[in-house]
Amino acid sequence: MNVHERLGLPHVEQDLQRLEVLLGESVVVGDPHLDQITTHLIHAGGKRLRPLLAVASATGGQRPGTSDDLMGGIAVELMHLASLYHDDVMDEAEIRRNVDSVNARYGNLVAIVAGDYLMARSAAIAADLGVEIAGLLARTLAWLTRGQVAEVRTAFDTARSLDDYFVAIEGKTASLMAASCRVGALTASRPLPEVDALEEFGRCFGMVYQLRDDILDMTATDGQLGKPAGQDLAEGIYTLPALHALNDSQVRAELSDLLGRPLNDDERERARKLVVSTDAIAATYAAATTYLDQGTESLESLPDVELRQGFSSLLRGLLEGLPEA
Repeated sequence: MNVHERLGLPHVEQDLQRLEVLLGESVVVGDPHLDQITTHLIHAGGKRLRPLLAVASATGGQRPGTSDDLMGGIAVELMHLASLYHDDVMDEAEIRRNVDSVNARYGNLVAIVAGDYLMARSAAIAADLGVEIAGLLARTLAWLTRGQVAEVRTAFDTARSLDDYFVAIEGKTASLMAASCRVGALTASRPLPEVDALEEFGRCFGMVYQLRDDILDMTATDGQLGKPAGQDLAEGIYTLPALHALNDSQVRAELSDLLGRPLNDDERERARKLVVSTDAIAATYAAATTYLDQGTESLESLPDVELRQGFSSLLRGLLEGLPEA
């Protein structure tokens, strides 16, 4: 999905081009070794969804973003990048954005410390933007941590509850999307009802985004994913499709026998096929459409017609082309 085409707000695309330069500059301290590490994933690219949400929420695409609007987008992107550095250490990942992960190239200790540095830079920028934004990002970091702990605590647990799953994805994914929209609304000094509406849109966007990823992990080809399909099953991360399949009387016994431990390639593919043989994909798609409807409804109070249309299109685009059953 081309996010700028879906959004249809040319000013935002131009702002993201300006932000890209500032993003790299924001973590450079003049130490060549540290600068190489902290800019490693920045230079690897990325969709920049979080700063896009922040800048669009600020400007509605109707004016160029101010310095505060852009720095708000940078603060949320740095928090996201820091979480990737830490996630890759935990997952022992070797590739991120088609380049070596930081931990693979520089080692786990360096990756953790560099992630901490990026988090500190995010916090410093947030503090410069004011107490309210600083507090918001501090609370968001707590949500991110809670989501990560919820996922780690239930690794390889076939009795993982739906509540555990939704707490994890709201923390790991949706909380920062929500914060991105709220940061943009705050840098633009929008009225509180608009700030709250945009934050709710961001939360729903994040939930749909993660549910989409969980469907694709079960249904996309290895080439589309850049990793083996069903990899979450192999790593003990039992997402909504797996949890629904574990409650299906036709496959429960066989799937339960496979899960609860790391899987080799043949076992992973067998488990994946069992999941997609049930109505688990349809149930996950239905959950995503519920959040899509909530996100669309949250936009109705916004006075910015172009922003409503752009955000609605961006949200719908997440589910286009996905299997519904």
